[in-house]
This record gives sequence, structure tokens and C-alpha cells, in this order.
Amino acid sequence: MATVTVRYFAAAAEAAGREQEQLELGPDATVLTLRELLLERYGAAMERVLRSGSFLVDGIVRRSPSTPLGASVDVLPPFAGG
Repeated sequence: MATVTVRYFAAAAEAAGREQEQLELGPDATVLTLRELLLERYGAAMERVLRSGSFLVDGIVRRSPSTPLGASVDVLPPFAGG
């Protein structure tokens, strides 16, 4: 098992009801593994965030569902402006 620190920002934090948590995931866990777990735990509110949000794995935006997880993952909602 691997411990991953997941941090939630803005709407993602609202959907999760927290700003951060530690998750125990298998050693081969990927972005897809985490996405599925978050949808199972937090339902429709998290699904809306993940539909167009981003995952930062150890500080780098990762869009591929097969990306292995690192020590930390930030879950970011879509941001307006830019």
C-alpha cells in the first residue's frame, strides 16, 4: 500500500467536505484509480468538479488516466479567467 496526500481546492474541497486527506492506495494506483475512488466517496458534487477539473501529481498537471500517482495529488476545479 502507498499513502497519498490528496489536497482539494475550492469546489473540490466543498465536494469532499475537507481540504486534505491521506488515502491508502495500492502500489500501482493511477489517476484513474483515484478518480474512481473520489467519485464513489463524494458522488455527483465531485463528478461535476472532475468533469473539467485537473489533477496535479507531485505538482505537475496530469491528464492521462494511466499516470501513476506520486506522494501528493492536488484536485483542482476549473478556474475562470487566465
